[in-house]
Amino acid sequence: MRQKKIKRILGNVLSAALIASMLAGCGRDSGNVGQNNESAANTAAQTGEDVTQQEEPFEVSVMVRNHEGTPGGEYGEQVIAKLEDYTNCKIDFTWVPEDGYNDKLGLTLAQGDDMPMIIQCDLTAPVISAAKAGAFWDLSEFITDSETLPNLSQANPNILKASMIDGQLIGIYRSRVLGRYGWGYRKDWADRLGLDEPETIDDLYEMLYKFTYEDPDGNGKDDTYGLNLCKYMGPFDLMQTWFGCGNGWVEQEGNLVPVHQTPEYREALDWFRKIYEDGLVFSDFAVRDSATWNDPMYNGECGVFVDMIEGPMKVTEYFEKNQIPAVTGEGYASMKMMIGLARDENSEMRSRALDGFGGVFVITKAAKTEEDVMKCLKFLDKLCDNEMMVLCYYGLEGINWEENENGYMIDLDKDNPALSSAYAGLNQLNCDIPFKNGEYDPPIELTPVRQELKELQAEAEKYIVYNPALGYKINSATYATDGAALDEFLSATRTQYIVGDIDETGLENAWDTWLKQGGDKLIAEINELYHADINR
Repeated sequence: MRQKKIKRILGNVLSAALIASMLAGCGRDSGNVGQNNESAANTAAQTGEDVTQQEEPFEVSVMVRNHEGTPGGEYGEQVIAKLEDYTNCKIDFTWVPEDGYNDKLGLTLAQGDDMPMIIQCDLTAPVISAAKAGAFWDLSEFITDSETLPNLSQANPNILKASMIDGQLIGIYRSRVLGRYGWGYRKDWADRLGLDEPETIDDLYEMLYKFTYEDPDGNGKDDTYGLNLCKYMGPFDLMQTWFGCGNGWVEQEGNLVPVHQTPEYREALDWFRKIYEDGLVFSDFAVRDSATWNDPMYNGECGVFVDMIEGPMKVTEYFEKNQIPAVTGEGYASMKMMIGLARDENSEMRSRALDGFGGVFVITKAAKTEEDVMKCLKFLDKLCDNEMMVLCYYGLEGINWEENENGYMIDLDKDNPALSSAYAGLNQLNCDIPFKNGEYDPPIELTPVRQELKELQAEAEKYIVYNPALGYKINSATYATDGAALDEFLSATRTQYIVGDIDETGLENAWDTWLKQGGDKLIAEINELYHADINR
């Protein structure tokens, strides 16, 4: 056998009284968005109604990330004009490159009322500090107005909790798939070795062992590994939930405790150490660059991949595109996508839940009045309409896409960066509430493997394990200042134990050090907030 070593209180649930108050205090804007004054007058004349003028466009300033350029090219102005007409807004964009966004955000937060009205941000320490200082509007009394905000009012209350600072809702989250984590294995390798689909952790171990030692690719060489790992520790966070371990924190006897203090975590940790000692993973995984993480899957060196469910899907697409033959001699190589695993035959399948959002939009005090706040929210709400989602993600009909005879959207600019630049970056504006998971009209025609992915992500929500501390950590003073360092310490300690750099005594000593460095204060603060939350 090969030996491979290497050294607060949260805000109350919004009451019906608040909703009624909000509806009474914030009337709907007159006129139909996107309809010009002339057409409005004609419609009114035809129906015998009084002719009223549409409101003047609202001048809104927005700061967002620049991931892939900004709207430009021959049709960029046309896209922006359509966006502004639909939302009845005049938009002043501040586009900031991703690699300098946090620096720019820090400077922007120091500008007081000169900030943009809407800012896209993550809930980092500077943002939390700005919220505590009163830089942002509390959106609690606005978000429930289902008549004015038909989309945003459908926000998931559990996810909203994660954007509450000192009982105030400081942001509208950008919705993401909850059941996105999963894993996959080389289906053709398993077929060649006569392995059934794994259901339990023991089944997975058997697969990893045989993928490593029983020549799954049939080349007669000792050149394969079971599990593909790199220095990114996400796979361990996911796999430990299969052992009954919580997602970051877990409720026990009326308190929240970090998962590393539970026996399930320790069981998972010992299993990780075993697969390392048994040589079922790269001996140097802890220093392997995450940028090349997919390569061992592409080149047939590893058979199991754990992270997002779409990871195995992308590997299958790579095999098909490059016509990599299956080791069984039939068709192309492929990956079987999986949601999670059960601890044993008497347990249910489990998987780790994502937080369900990718950052938030805050409304700053640059929005001077409650009317301005509601107009900012209406702008974000309109961007969740199907027409705007399609515009921001796919561009203009007839130029960037068209509908085929079967009612599916056909991409016209897939290989034309100059044409697709018309709507570049606009997908940073969408909250995607209620979450549609790409279900637009017209719909995108999915390949079989992508259709399977979509169905698995929906099914995964039956099995996902949530983080019960998610809405409390951002209100913890200790987590605001030391949270990142405390998380990194636990991650590094886990790795050291897995690869044998420390033994059981060293592990216990490290966890004691974590408590002394702020972990004990963090636990106390999290539980103070947890017990004070009457809506949990």
